Amino acid sequence: MYDYIIIGGGIVGLSVGLELLEQKPALKIAIVEKESHVAAHQTGHNSGVIHSGIYYKPGSEKARLAKIGGQSMKDFCESNDIEYDICGKVIVASEEEELPLLDNLYKRGLQNGLDIQLMEKEELLEREPHVNGKRAIHVPMAGIVNYRQVSEKMADIIRHKGGDILLNHEVVAIQEDNNEVVVITDQGDIKGQFYINCGGLHSDRIAKKAKLLTDMKIVPFRGEYYQLVEEKRHLVKHLIYPVPNPKFPFLGVHFTRMIGGAIDVGPNAVLGFKREGYRKTDIHLPDLFEVLAYKGFWKLASGYMKEGIEEMIRSASKQLFLKNVQKLMPEIQAADLKTGPAGVRAQALKDDGSLVDDFYILPSKRAIHVLNAPSPAATASIEIGKEIVRKLI
Repeated sequence: MYDYIIIGGGIVGLSVGLELLEQKPALKIAIVEKESHVAAHQTGHNSGVIHSGIYYKPGSEKARLAKIGGQSMKDFCESNDIEYDICGKVIVASEEEELPLLDNLYKRGLQNGLDIQLMEKEELLEREPHVNGKRAIHVPMAGIVNYRQVSEKMADIIRHKGGDILLNHEVVAIQEDNNEVVVITDQGDIKGQFYINCGGLHSDRIAKKAKLLTDMKIVPFRGEYYQLVEEKRHLVKHLIYPVPNPKFPFLGVHFTRMIGGAIDVGPNAVLGFKREGYRKTDIHLPDLFEVLAYKGFWKLASGYMKEGIEEMIRSASKQLFLKNVQKLMPEIQAADLKTGPAGVRAQALKDDGSLVDDFYILPSKRAIHVLNAPSPAATASIEIGKEIVRKLI
């Protein structure tokens, strides 16, 4: 009999387990993960950015937890000898019509309590001499880390503190009564007093197994990246982002330095035909039909039809993707880009077609369900863990 069962071995689930044992070392906890290792999906396939919180609505949990979570993540890495790099970020306006958007983003960053600076073209070119920009925001506290390494260290600490990490255990059902919860897996039943759903791409399905009624569904969006060839990596000094399109809920094609030296370029954002599909050819018909049968998806699609089609075309055409890249860095050529990794973002979508814009954590009688935790959840994960544990203990 466990005190707490955590479903999902990504960085959020691991952070919850770690915080529970920090607060009460005598607790008996289990982390249940269907894959053979932790950080198998969103955590292990993201861009590795330590975000600042500049993009998010002032007062939102994303803004608050990204800011303090970035510092917590740096502290964790320092304490556990994990490599990270506070390389800073520049957010660049390349065209005149983007300047008001940049100014609005700068004001938002100040509202979120960030020590950021506006840079005119001359100062931008001193920092990033190969970038095409008229003005930029310098975000000095942004950085990079390998979140899989962070997760593996968290798992090691949890085991050392007596927690169980049950790999290769897929949840097939959940039973709750007044005295206990039974998490039924394909490897057997796991009993506990309480459970926390950190199922990521499957968090809505875990909630459904527990008969929790919600007005949302997880829709997967695949982010596809290229990488700069090694000879061109010197062109990128910081993280380089465009001003985001306020009409589209993604950040646009950007340049991301990675721990280890690679430079990722992307992503585009296309509907995933499989919740855990990292290749363009990955299709899982039940996953796809579930999305296509969801009225919220069609309401969303009608509002973003133009942008969505453009993303799909860029996914199919390297040349069109290159045009987006050259907007920020004109000297990049097609031969400078090789196919890189891909990730899948678990985005909660409501029945009315609106995207769930903030972290979404829903309590029930014997559970807490983390139903929307896309970026910047990795950055904020330690603080999300603390928030959840505060609700529990």
